[in-house]
Amino acid sequence: MSSLQSTSPFDSPSIAARPQQVVSNSIRNNNGTYALSFEQSRRWRDVFWLAVFILHLVGLGLVLVVLGLNRFEKNDRLKIDKYTIGILENHHGLTEYYWPVYAVAGGVGALLGWTWLLLLGSRATQMMKFSLHIVTTYLAVISVFCFWAKQFFWGVAFAIGAGLQFLYIISVIERLPFSMMVLQKGVKMVWSLPEVMRVACAFIVVMLLWIALWTFGASGVVALSMGDGGRWWLLVVLSISLFWTGAVLCNTVHVIVSGMVSLVLIHGGREAGSMPSNSLMKSLQYAVTTSFGSICYGSLFTAAIRTLRWEIRGFRSKICGNECLLCCIDFLFHLIETLVRFFNKYAYVQIAVSGKSFNHSARDAWELFQSTGVEALVAYDCSGAVLLIGCLFGGLITGTCAGVWTWFRSSDRVIMMGSTSMLMGMILVGLAMVVVEGAVTSVYICYAVDPLLIQRWDNDFFNEMSEKLHQRLQHRSARAGEVLSHGRFDG
Repeated sequence: MSSLQSTSPFDSPSIAARPQQVVSNSIRNNNGTYALSFEQSRRWRDVFWLAVFILHLVGLGLVLVVLGLNRFEKNDRLKIDKYTIGILENHHGLTEYYWPVYAVAGGVGALLGWTWLLLLGSRATQMMKFSLHIVTTYLAVISVFCFWAKQFFWGVAFAIGAGLQFLYIISVIERLPFSMMVLQKGVKMVWSLPEVMRVACAFIVVMLLWIALWTFGASGVVALSMGDGGRWWLLVVLSISLFWTGAVLCNTVHVIVSGMVSLVLIHGGREAGSMPSNSLMKSLQYAVTTSFGSICYGSLFTAAIRTLRWEIRGFRSKICGNECLLCCIDFLFHLIETLVRFFNKYAYVQIAVSGKSFNHSARDAWELFQSTGVEALVAYDCSGAVLLIGCLFGGLITGTCAGVWTWFRSSDRVIMMGSTSMLMGMILVGLAMVVVEGAVTSVYICYAVDPLLIQRWDNDFFNEMSEKLHQRLQHRSARAGEVLSHGRFDG
């Protein structure tokens, strides 16, 4: 695909009036180009990161087995304690004492994920709205219980989380109606493709199998003859690994869903004669083979960058009058915007359809948005944040269940077990919610490539998107004019 030509989004009053004047010829002929790219054989991309991820899984798997076996049915079975005696505090415990708690947490997380998929067509909007409003209260309540249990660090941490969550919701409150509409259309698309929900269910099972091994080792760490400091450091390392593994599986589902949704939109429906045969199996094959290295690479960075971008955008839109603070926020904002150019979730759509490397896909997607002005709409939408808050709510429920049981078994391990169980729950619920995110990202890419693709699919939604984009471009143009006028006045 040839490079995209950049123009200012303020030059056009509406993307509907000028659907695609600035993109290259290959984008104009998107139907044939994308169909051809999807059917052609693909090269392996980002192989280095594929090797790193596989080696990480193998190495960590061995470590988890050793840590779990060391305390399984017998204290210090593998004689690891001799490396910690005299250095750290020593405690006694067995792997099987904590492993059932993790099993319950995994079951709760998987149940929440499968329930989400089951209710996707009928109650998805209500569940998202409920989680959006309840998370702040939930975090505040957990903070109070942490203070009551004399866990002051965690009490402060959850209180700060509740405050940030409340401030973020306040800062984006006017965006939520549009974001919920976008999510509803994403649900509509996914509901018409039941096979992608079956794929998500299968990946939840795969994640549960890895979690079974991970919790075996983590239980051994909790029971290890080390002080709390040593145990926490080991659990942090294991949690980072679990987060990466979970993100890789989530983004693999993202690529599969994006491939299917993009093809449906481009070809005018799954029953269209031009629709590639066995498209789901081909999407799955590409995701777990030639494009898997790109997924592993992107999964390392995209989640953290997206979260920072959401928070900074929310706070930036509410700051006024404090020039010093605004200057600092602007610096962080432009730094994050630079990173977003190379690490964004829309890359997974390009990976699914054309099989490019991650950075190439991310750059092409962002240049497409900027050249067509759709970036203004993408920046306004906070549907990804709504889904993330839903994942957080699922994680909080899972962590609470594990923490309550641990309280009655070993009260000094509540935070340790609850926090790691919370991460497990977020990943399992995220595997269910990512099907909607994959549909939403595909809709935005297809709208930027050719708005008529969305008009053909849902004319009312097309009109809503076009009207909102027109408003956002006018808003940006007005703000740019204010900045220029202010600069001339200062001069």
